[in-house]
Amino acid sequence: MCNNEGKIIIVEGLSDKKKIEKMINENLEIICTNGTIGMEKLETLIETFDLDHREVVILVDEDQAGKKLRKQLKRELPHAVHLYIDRAFREVAATPESLLASVLVSGSIAVNPNYL
Repeated sequence: MCNNEGKIIIVEGLSDKKKIEKMINENLEIICTNGTIGMEKLETLIETFDLDHREVVILVDEDQAGKKLRKQLKRELPHAVHLYIDRAFREVAATPESLLASVLVSGSIAVNPNYL
């Protein structure tokens, strides 16, 4: 796989992005979809961020909207790595930081050790 500009994490919302940003210990880009997206917006994201040629990590909520988005992203970005939060928390933003940090580490994302 190409790694043109580094790793990208795709999340649903701004609260997810802010929570992850403060935890990570590496330079990567976090893209918010703001929920489920249409094909046109997805194609624009793929082109704008060159997602077909970058290392992509998907981390979305474990609710109906998140599962729909994950299915869509699996189809369009088959090379992406999918990370999953515990269904009990339903939302990335609601997941305790220590658990979320472990999920990120499992996806080869460097996390500030204070969160582990």
